[in-house]
Amino acid sequence: MSDKAIRTDLQQGEEDAIAIARVLDDAKADSTVVLDVRDTCGFADFMVIATALSQGHLRGLIVQLDTLFAERGIEPLHPRRRDSEFGWVLVDLGFVVVHLMSRELREFYELERLWFGATTIFPEG
Repeated sequence: MSDKAIRTDLQQGEEDAIAIARVLDDAKADSTVVLDVRDTCGFADFMVIATALSQGHLRGLIVQLDTLFAERGIEPLHPRRRDSEFGWVLVDLGFVVVHLMSRELREFYELERLWFGATTIFPEG
């Protein structure tokens, strides 16, 4: 694990989470949100959740994220978790966890409800 993989600065973690959300939004991910889960989660500070509209779209979102990670010097802490059959990709960045999900899985698992005590920081307003 490289030193740059661990974001120890909370502000940097929040900036990374919002940058990730903006990239996903620009790539037409649906219903992208960033949740501040510091008060409700013991393993991350921010959750980024977005819906991919198809398997091809999911692959495209991953490419966009990989480009952003390279630009910002971010390396996932673990290999990307991907279940292509069901359409859920999880990327663990330490302080930020990214969930890219099919619409069906997002509606089924309702991660936003799981973290009901979290504050939504993206989209703003």
